[in-house]
This record gives sequence, C-alpha cells and structure tokens, in this order.
Amino acid sequence: MTKNMPLPSAGMRHVTLRQLRTFEAVARLRSFTRAAQEQHVTQPTVSKQIRLLQEAVGLPLIEQIGKRISLTEAGEALYAACTHWLEGWSRFEQTVSELKGVKRGRLRIASVTTTTHFMPRVLGPFCAQYPGIDVALEVVNRDRVLERLAHNQDDLYVMGVPPDDLNIVCTPFLENHLVILAASNHPLARQRNIPLTGLAGQSFVLRERGSGTRLTVERVFRERQVSLDVRMELGSNEAVKQAVAGGLGLGILSRSTLSADPSQEGIAILDVQGFPIRRHWYLVWPRGKQLSVVAKTFLDFLQTRRDWLETSAH
Repeated sequence: MTKNMPLPSAGMRHVTLRQLRTFEAVARLRSFTRAAQEQHVTQPTVSKQIRLLQEAVGLPLIEQIGKRISLTEAGEALYAACTHWLEGWSRFEQTVSELKGVKRGRLRIASVTTTTHFMPRVLGPFCAQYPGIDVALEVVNRDRVLERLAHNQDDLYVMGVPPDDLNIVCTPFLENHLVILAASNHPLARQRNIPLTGLAGQSFVLRERGSGTRLTVERVFRERQVSLDVRMELGSNEAVKQAVAGGLGLGILSRSTLSADPSQEGIAILDVQGFPIRRHWYLVWPRGKQLSVVAKTFLDFLQTRRDWLETSAH
C-alpha cells in the first residue's frame, strides 16, 4: 500500500456537503488552485477537504503527478455521482429560498470571449437586484463553451451561433451586429455604400476557425459568392482590432467589442452594402434540462429589460 494512502473503511462516514463541493470543483477544473479561487478559500483548505473526503471514502480519489491531476476509478465514479447530486441539492436550496420569498443561490454561466465587452454590464444590475445570488462567469472560446454545454457543466451558455448538432433550447436576448473594420487611414474608410464585391482582393484579419463570428462571416461571403482572403487568424477580438489598426487588413467583429468612438482605437467602421449583419446573442441550455430557480430568475430579468440591454450593450 502506498505510503500515506488512507486505509479502506467498512463504510463512508462523515462525508460533508463542503467536501463534495470541493471535490467536484477540483475534479471539474483539474486544479487545486482554480478550485480554491472559485470557492474563495485557500489552496491548503481545498487540500484538507480532499484529504478528509478520501479518508472517509477509504480509497484514493485523486492522483497528482507534478502539476497534472487525474481521477482514480473511484474518483470518476464519485464525480459522476456528486455532480448530479449537487445539482439536485442546489435546486432544492433555491426552491426553499423561493418559497421563503428570497432569491439565493449560485448561477453558472459559460460565455464566448466576444461577450467579455458586454456581459459584465448585463450582470452588474442583475447582481445588484439579487445580492443573494452569486454569479460564476466562465469566459472561454466557442469550442470550450460547446464542450461545457455537452457535459451540462453550467446553468446557461451565451453564444452568437448556437450549434445545429446538439439537442438544445436557445432564446435570443440581445442584438449582435457584425461590422467590417479598417484602419482609420485606409482608403475605403472615406467611401460610402461600398459593394461587398468591392472588397474582393482585400486581405482580412479574422478570428480563429470555429468562432461564431468566423462561421457567420464565411457563410455570408459564400452565399454572396465573394472571395474571402484571410491573411491572418487571431484568437481574440482585441488582437484583431490591433491588427486592423496596424494596417494588416480588414476585420469583421461584433459592434459590441468596439468603443463608442472607434476612431479613438485607430479604426473605422466601413459603410458596406449588407452590413452590419444583424444577428443575436443567445442564451442556450440542453433540452430537457430542469432550469434552477436562479437561472429562471436571470431569464426573467433579461426578458423584462430588453430595451435597456440594447442601449447598455451597444
């Protein structure tokens, strides 16, 4: 038997809700440090909770080699079990709070990176109105959002292009206008009513393949039979803006990623026929998922404030 390994016991005793929540966070994030940050505790506190849980179970649950964390067979089984159990317990806690007339609980949202520029402005008033609700916002690229969606890791998901191959529910809550950008001193910046065909031969700086913006742009150019010369692919909206301002090519981004006066960033919004492309931001969740009281509260909040959202986000 490995040194310091907890001895098997006849049964599990003294397993606490805190231990299970800590284990679920470590197993999901594959990191003691990130789990500690998410739970607003120190890393030694997380390590202690995991140690106590392993002692109560009587089997090792987590293996750590260097910085790499993996789950044992018992850990995988517990992770699957406690994920569903904690989700049910969270719904129970929120239902009790609802019956008491108090909105309390935790709201987990996974959102694509482009929403970084407006989601805080959406969440701020929501948190102010419901101070008993803690919001965990995970901002990642579209592939990671889809991965989290497929594994039902969060309450709600925010994206501009919902997937066609997953059984989901999606509801639009905010307009998403895609605009074509150029450096402020670009010759096209002084032109008006530019036909899309007039951009043929221009080099473009776009988001990476698979991003919602890129998928929409490629579809629009393909439908209008205009060639799209992608000179550079970048992984963030800010990088695209800097490349456009530096004269590396034209760009296409959501208007929500720009300041009120784009010229201050060294860029101009081109007046191109058919643009802006008017899309929407969507709230998405797996079909059949039982939304928590807190998630429903957030949906109601957005639906009753559509006009304010449009003004605030743009």
